[in-house]
Amino acid sequence: MRDYMRIMENNQVDTGKLQIQVQSSVRNVPIQDARIQISYTGNPTQTIEEVVTDESGQSPTLELPAPPVEYSLEPGETQPYSEYTLNVSAPGYTPFDISGIEILSTATAVQSVYLEPQEPGEQIDNLVIPAHTLYGDYPPKIPEEEIKPMDETGEIVLSRVVVPEYVVVHDGVPSDSTARDYYVRYRDYIKNVASSEIYATWPQDTIRANVLAIMSFTLNRVYTEWYRNKGYDFTITSSTAFDHKWIPDRNIFTSISQVVDELFSNYLSRPNVRQPILTQYCDGQRVTCPNWMSQWGSKYLGDQNYSAIEILRYYYGDSMYINMAEEISGIPASWPRYDLDIGASGQKVTQIQDQLNTIADVYSAIPQEPVTGYYDEATKEAVRTFQKVFKLPQTGIVDYVTWYKIQEIYVGVTRIAELM
Repeated sequence: MRDYMRIMENNQVDTGKLQIQVQSSVRNVPIQDARIQISYTGNPTQTIEEVVTDESGQSPTLELPAPPVEYSLEPGETQPYSEYTLNVSAPGYTPFDISGIEILSTATAVQSVYLEPQEPGEQIDNLVIPAHTLYGDYPPKIPEEEIKPMDETGEIVLSRVVVPEYVVVHDGVPSDSTARDYYVRYRDYIKNVASSEIYATWPQDTIRANVLAIMSFTLNRVYTEWYRNKGYDFTITSSTAFDHKWIPDRNIFTSISQVVDELFSNYLSRPNVRQPILTQYCDGQRVTCPNWMSQWGSKYLGDQNYSAIEILRYYYGDSMYINMAEEISGIPASWPRYDLDIGASGQKVTQIQDQLNTIADVYSAIPQEPVTGYYDEATKEAVRTFQKVFKLPQTGIVDYVTWYKIQEIYVGVTRIAELM
């Protein structure tokens, strides 16, 4: 932070963007008119911005000072992101302070805040986001075989590759019985890890390659029931020595989130191997790892216009290829394999119209329209508003990414209704 304050004093400042999403922790209902005060983490008593949330529980998108973008494009000693602190309050809820929110130049970050209903005598809740893995000091990965033996007596193994709805994350090393376990939606988990492990300013195909490696590693843990076969009740840990870095409630970068939404059903395979490959990696600067992917090295290959699969094969060999999971758990119905736009009709359009109306009961910015089974201008406008609320390209077309985001949010809001 001292480096960042020096940069500010010398006027060597770029800007990044931040939007805050405030929800109730009980039912994930968006909270309107929540008050948010924003300060530098190094000077939390001096408020630099103050905003309130709209009907979707979202703040305006703020432009905030950040170090020059070049600092996140080359390894170095200077912190490449600025850090901010939020104080969030709303009537009937316990105030919440969160510090260490990372803002990168040219990148957009989204910070979700979950407020607890206030009980008598409760004080302010606090959360501190630790340093990014490329800047902070974390233990290196303990090497493992990339393909797990599947012939041990009594071993639990899934019959096919399934994208789970949730993973259980143990926030510590496997043997730490005091560490908390978190139930995290699979896609949210991948977005969190990628935002903690790489920089959102890197080339898109570098981000894709790293996201694919993170997903394949995670799905290997899911498929082989790796930790449950060792007597633990979780899917994966937050320790960089054993798995990836996952940080509770950290901010997520939009460029990374969009790549995860695009690729979330994919993983990496080798010929004649059923299980997803345990694709290990390291930063490639402080730690070197032959035959694994170098994160900084993947960035430089992206600079040279390598595609995601070319980057992956550069490190893991030419036999690596991208596969797709046979099932996506927790999704009401699968994508029809074509985009829905003006002129489309039938059961899939009916489904989307009905689901959008249900989502609009919670996210009131989305207009409710008659369920007709015909994709008209009103449906397109509802889709476009949905895309705006959930940070997708605002095309008004239900493509693969939009379809599965609608399914995800629909499942979430119908569970809200079950609890009410």
